[in-house]
Order: sequence, then structure tokens, then C-alpha cells
Amino acid sequence: MAENVTAPVNGKGAAPANLKISVVMPAYNEAEHIVSNLLETVDTLVSAEYDFEVIVVDDGSHDHTYLEAAKLLVSHPARVRVLRCDQNHGKGNALICGAQVATGDYIAFLDSDMDLHPIQLPVLLETMTLAKADVVIGSKWHPLSQVNYPRERRLYSAVYYLMIRALFGLPVRDTQTGLKVFRAEVLRRVLPRILVKRFAFDIELLANIHRLGYKIVDAPVTLEFRRKFGRVRWGDIRNIVLDTLAIFYRMRILHHYDRLPEAPVPHAQPAEIVRELRPHELV
Repeated sequence: MAENVTAPVNGKGAAPANLKISVVMPAYNEAEHIVSNLLETVDTLVSAEYDFEVIVVDDGSHDHTYLEAAKLLVSHPARVRVLRCDQNHGKGNALICGAQVATGDYIAFLDSDMDLHPIQLPVLLETMTLAKADVVIGSKWHPLSQVNYPRERRLYSAVYYLMIRALFGLPVRDTQTGLKVFRAEVLRRVLPRILVKRFAFDIELLANIHRLGYKIVDAPVTLEFRRKFGRVRWGDIRNIVLDTLAIFYRMRILHHYDRLPEAPVPHAQPAEIVRELRPHELV
């Protein structure tokens, strides 16, 4: 069972002094809302009095997500970074790209659609401190969570939890919620082992972190499901199940991850990123 060490839900967290937080926000076709969502994230972190950077990774959007996000480079050049991948490689790949260039002592993953408000980041950071954890995951199934979520998705989430619990023994009830915080050195140690870039990225990441003996806890979230197209596609279900079984096969049968050398991710721009837009280019 997941350990419940919950910080006060008040929008301020007691992150250790003089430590920096990198918030990685993957974005795909979010041009309409990315500016307001970014501003809300920046304002929240400023109010929490953190040293931080927000890294937006445009995962090959077909709209103007990249250019819209870049508007904040003028008003917040020291706080916001905007990267663009050459094409849509998957959310997991976008998160990897953002984490590889992050400079923070903590790295947070936050979905850019604002189903999960960034005011919850301080709660996860304080939970990490109180629990002496290496990873804190926002969980829809935490007893204190407040979730407005389609019933169909709740059912799939519950069944999938039982599956990954049986396969990997993870000490958390939810792996797919788009709000997570990691100690940077832990994430950088594990990322070179990750093969999945789309459907089961979270499972492969967390299963490897758990396997290496790091402490993972969950925390409550408030989730407001805003997406227009909320139905789960059978193709996506099939793909995530197949990817999950492939991870189990590599981990438990082939022992693939046991044979990988220790190779922390360097601070370098990944090959999938075409460019990082700089503030002076917009002047």
C-alpha cells in the first residue's frame, strides 16, 4: 500500500532553501490555452517563493503552440524555456527531452492542459520533504483527492492499477496522473534505461525507480477533467497494455535493465529537439 504522508493543501510548500525546481510541461496542439496556462503556472511558483524554471516542450504540434509559448520568453526570460521537438514522438519523449535540459534540484512533470492546477506542486514538494521521498506522485485514488473524472476512465484506471500492482509491485495506486515530482539525481539515473516514449512511459520509469530501491509515495490531487474528447480509445488501451507487458518481459524475464550500465543523463540538448528558442531572438 502506498504511504500517505500528506502536506497541508494551502498552495505553499516548505521546499528546502536554495534549491531549484524545474517544471517540465509537455504540450501538443495547445496553442489556444498555452499562454494563459503558462502564466498561471509561473504566477503560482512565484507566489510559493521558489527558485524555478518552467520548460515547455512542444511535441511536434500542428498548430502554433511553440510560437504562443515563446511569447513568455519576452516577459519572463529568466523563468520560461521553450523547446520544440521535430515531430510528435509521444508525451514520454517530450518529458525526457525536458528533463535532459533541466537545471533544477527537483524536476516536476505537469500536464499543460491544466486538468491539474500547478497550485498543487507545493503540496507534492512538501510531501517529499516530510516523507523523505525520492518521488512523489499525484494520485487520483488518494483518500483526500478531489476528482471530477469520467466514470469510464475511473474503471479503466482501477483495472490498470490492479494489473501493474500484480506485475511490478509498485507501492502507489496511480501511475498515470500528469503531476509528479522527482529528485533530479534519481530521474537522471533512470532516464537512460527508458525505451517507451508513448503509452507506458510512466510505468517503465516508476518500475525502474522502484527496482533501484528509491522511495515513492503518493499525494492527493484535485483534478478537473477539461478535455473535450474524453472517451478512451480501444487502440490506446491495447497499446498501453502491450507496452506494459513488454516492460514486464524485459524486466522480469530478460532482466534487460539489470545489464544496463550506470549512465546519468548529461545536461545536453537531445537529438529530438530541433531548437530551443532564446529570448533575444524575439526582440
